[in-house]
Amino acid sequence: MKTKLVILAMAILFSFNMKAQGMPTYDNTNFISLVKQLIESGKQTANIIKTVKFLKTQKENIEKVNDVVKQLKAVREIGRNNQRLILVMQNDLSDILDSPYIKPDEVARVSESFSAIVENSLDTMDFIDQILSSDYLKMSDADRADILKEKEEESKNMVSEITLKTKRYRDIISFRKMQDKINNRETGY
Repeated sequence: MKTKLVILAMAILFSFNMKAQGMPTYDNTNFISLVKQLIESGKQTANIIKTVKFLKTQKENIEKVNDVVKQLKAVREIGRNNQRLILVMQNDLSDILDSPYIKPDEVARVSESFSAIVENSLDTMDFIDQILSSDYLKMSDADRADILKEKEEESKNMVSEITLKTKRYRDIISFRKMQDKINNRETGY
């Protein structure tokens, strides 16, 4: 019984203290304003999340387009390099082979070396066709772009190699021509 009285006395004392400090009052207007602000903040957060998702999707799309553009540039450059090879084969090779300063046993070697380069070029074109026309090994566009860039570099090397060989054979022809003129000159002594 004493404990009940002590609790009751404390409750009365605390209730007096609370009134002396003032009872908290709630302003419904502020509460409604706070709720509206929270709802608006939630809407803005949702819009920001949507914007971030949209921007992420657009970034991925741009990367895909960028990879496709890289592929197209690489394929175009490989095509140009192959055209250069064909022009060299049509013009320079026939001039070299038709030259009287190229020996018959050299004709086969010259033809074989140029044919090997052209064969490699054709194999590269077939490989590129496989990469672009099928879902080659489930590759991503970035992987395709990397392989095509590598093949583009190989085709540049082929053009350099065939240009170097052409120059070397032209130099040989020029040297032999000059040597022939020196050996067959008329002496007027």
